[in-house]
Amino acid sequence: MNSCAGCARRRISMRRSGTRFFVLFINFAVLATCVSMLMLAPALTAQTPASTYQPKFAGDPARSESEAAALGYMRVVLRAQHRFEKQYGHFATSLAELVHSGSFTKRMVDPNRGDYTAGFKGKKDSFVLTMTPKQLDAQHRSFYAEDDGKIHGDEEKPADANSPIVK
Repeated sequence: MNSCAGCARRRISMRRSGTRFFVLFINFAVLATCVSMLMLAPALTAQTPASTYQPKFAGDPARSESEAAALGYMRVVLRAQHRFEKQYGHFATSLAELVHSGSFTKRMVDPNRGDYTAGFKGKKDSFVLTMTPKQLDAQHRSFYAEDDGKIHGDEEKPADANSPIVK
């Protein structure tokens, strides 16, 4: 009977040492993960600056990625309108009419442009294109353009023909 009790004690002792080893291993793994995250954190934050916009070209007037996208969209629409007018003798009266004029695609007819909403009012002899941000601030100005091709911008109110011209 003594030998069976000894076997049972040995099994319990082995289970305890296995459990201790497992707990020690898990603690070491968690500690190693924490240390490596602390070491990598400064490198990761240095690579991703919070709100520093990198201009896309010399003289880029955009103040953020959102503005760059909005202004790029406006330039495509303006070029498409002038190409359309040259080909047909009048401006397109809707964005859908501009599809395949220049680089204007069917996907671009959708007025939802990320942080901006496009507005378009066209007549055969003129048009107005607006880009209104979902949140108006210094990094998300509103934009306005007419058939003269000049883009106006305003950070305090919806842009119009009297707003300053964006360089």
